[in-house]
Amino acid sequence: MMLEGMILKPNMVLPGLTCPKQEEVEKVADATVRCLLRAVPAAVPGIAFLSGGQSCELASARLNAMNVRFKSQLPWGLAFSFARAIQQPALEIWRSEEAHVLAAQQALYHRAKCNQAACRGEYNATMERI
Repeated sequence: MMLEGMILKPNMVLPGLTCPKQEEVEKVADATVRCLLRAVPAAVPGIAFLSGGQSCELASARLNAMNVRFKSQLPWGLAFSFARAIQQPALEIWRSEEAHVLAAQQALYHRAKCNQAACRGEYNATMERI
């Protein structure tokens, strides 16, 4: 396998969804990066995280925290592969109603922009107020 030609798509290191104590954004970022540094060769050019059942906003915040805290120290880029976490808000707005298409498109665009900012370490919760 040519490691230089792959993109790894893992989940973040998260407590279970039913766990009563959900860890702080920074703790998830730290645990995830620590795990990756121990297991992923530097030859891998990129890691694109799955949302893994997280809320849209929390997935963005955790990806952002990893990029803010560790981007300059990592051998690979960190990005997103959040299908559900990007699509869900748009689908909830659309509900198969033609009249909701534009609002759904705007919601999809908004989520993509938030995640793009998280990849650069520039996301913050105020971006969610659209």
